[in-house]
Amino acid sequence: MQVVTEQELAEQIAGASGPLSVRGGGTRGMAPAGEVLSTAGLSGITLYEPGAMTMVAQAGTPVAQIEAALAEENQRLAFEPMDHRGLIGTQGEPTIGGVFAANVSGPRRISVGAARDFLLGVRFVDGQGTVIKNGGRVMKNVTGYDLVKLMAGSFGTLGVLSEVSFKVLPRPETQGSLILHGLDDARAVGAMSRAMGSPFEVSGACHDSQSGQTVLRVEGFEASVAYRLEQLRGVLNAGGSEMVMLDADASETFWHDQRQVQSFQGTDGDIWRLSCKPSDAPELAAKAGAEAHLFDWAGGLIWLRMAAGTDLRARLGGFDGHATLLRGDTQTKARLGVFQLESAGVARLTAGLRARFDPKGVFNAGLMDAAA
Repeated sequence: MQVVTEQELAEQIAGASGPLSVRGGGTRGMAPAGEVLSTAGLSGITLYEPGAMTMVAQAGTPVAQIEAALAEENQRLAFEPMDHRGLIGTQGEPTIGGVFAANVSGPRRISVGAARDFLLGVRFVDGQGTVIKNGGRVMKNVTGYDLVKLMAGSFGTLGVLSEVSFKVLPRPETQGSLILHGLDDARAVGAMSRAMGSPFEVSGACHDSQSGQTVLRVEGFEASVAYRLEQLRGVLNAGGSEMVMLDADASETFWHDQRQVQSFQGTDGDIWRLSCKPSDAPELAAKAGAEAHLFDWAGGLIWLRMAAGTDLRARLGGFDGHATLLRGDTQTKARLGVFQLESAGVARLTAGLRARFDPKGVFNAGLMDAAA
């Protein structure tokens, strides 16, 4: 069922007698058991104040519509949400509610923060059909919780977003990138670490193991970008690798493709997304034995293309981070689970939150549980 008003959403949830499969644009390929509850009909920008750099939109508003409105005012979603359709092979339309529900954050996360850091307020419906507005209503079962942070990344398991308010940032005058060739994983992470520790405000840092390219992005005013790229070249010159500059157009194209993990699209195998300490990335990549891997976030995010059915978590063992199975067949997802098993303490907190916000257990049952 698709709802078109917040009141209709609340009524459907209040009257639910079984599990609900909450869906925004349907681009993530996640289909938990239950009757489909689509928020795609909750669409439209309800407030946009370019001077205050804030926007309010209903949860089902397409991201493309958001970005088009921002572009007219030379502004943007600075956290670069990716479009999963090409990578996973799904249809649908990415929505702004889905972006925040999954905390979808792209390469610029290392410099500006994640999607949740831009979320200012939320309206959502809890598991009993009650409409809750962040800061606008105090209830016994939510007092003391940061509702914005709770909802971001909860994948619709605590409540169904109906409206979000968020901050935006100006689009910079230009950008450029520096490509280092021929570095192995360890040297690449070292170079990215030096770049991120420099005063030259790097806004993107990635490494492709197959091409051996390590790419660093700088954005801002034209003269500043040119200066900072040259300074970065000097900082990294001690490594002895070949370096090439990308102009604004080539840099924009590269980072668009990097955000969508373009090189993995149309390929065979399972796709895993690994979050880790950047310094651990080379060792984890070596353990994984992937058919191909990419580092983003200066090594804090690893994209891996694995042979179908591989249990990556078992292969890696314990590490400081988590592995998400983003693309795999139904049997593999059922056997391994999409999300990593939570620690006992975190699992208790999660269960407590779900009991308070969704006492009937109707929202996306089992979605974030690890396989048995």
